[in-house]
Amino acid sequence: MATVLDPTAERSPAARPAAARPAALDGLTVGLLCISKPRGDVFMQRLGAALGEAGVTVRHYQKPTFTKPAPTPLRQEIADACDLVVEGLAD
Repeated sequence: MATVLDPTAERSPAARPAAARPAALDGLTVGLLCISKPRGDVFMQRLGAALGEAGVTVRHYQKPTFTKPAPTPLRQEIADACDLVVEGLAD
């Protein structure tokens, strides 16, 4: 059981089980979500290139702003198109 802190005004930490990890990325689509902080896009482009070189299918996404949660349509698009997601930030 992992303790996950929610940065959106959670008053006390909640114990949540960690999500199951796939044994391999073969045949999966990985979504890379940049939260729009400075240089986050640079990190995600490099990560995407490395995953692509390893034969992984990659889709890039970007939040309109880092100050708010991703809009519901964007979250739904990612959920429909991807098997797993890496959310990256910078600063």
